[in-house]
Amino acid sequence: MTKKTLSIALFLLIALATAAFARDINGKWKGSLASPNGDLETTMDFNVAGGKLTGTVTNMYGQEQIAEGSVKGDDVSFVVNADGGQFKTVYKGKITGADIKFHVVLGDFGEGDLLAHKKPATISTKRMLVLAAVATGIGLLSILGN
Repeated sequence: MTKKTLSIALFLLIALATAAFARDINGKWKGSLASPNGDLETTMDFNVAGGKLTGTVTNMYGQEQIAEGSVKGDDVSFVVNADGGQFKTVYKGKITGADIKFHVVLGDFGEGDLLAHKKPATISTKRMLVLAAVATGIGLLSILGN
């Protein structure tokens, strides 16, 4: 394998790894919803499979299931129906790096913005393998460069 071919392969591997990390929103996210009635600390636990988003949203009022959830590219949206469906909250957001910026409509009570940050978690086996492959590629490139 020539140095140029290895460089191209390494570039593509890094690009694919970056794309894989950027779209993985599975896990716990925390944020503060700025609303007309003050800030509301919110924790979201997301599970994405094939573009369908499920999970829970927890705040001082309790925990509710996510409904009508979807992830399309950088766009994230879902609905939370609280009090047996009496109170509908609509979340529409955009993935921006390591954050998700949501605009939230709180039924008839107003709206606000929520900036969610992913809570630190242990690194998955899949991510470890991707990182190991990238490190190996960088090592090979440096060996061939000498």
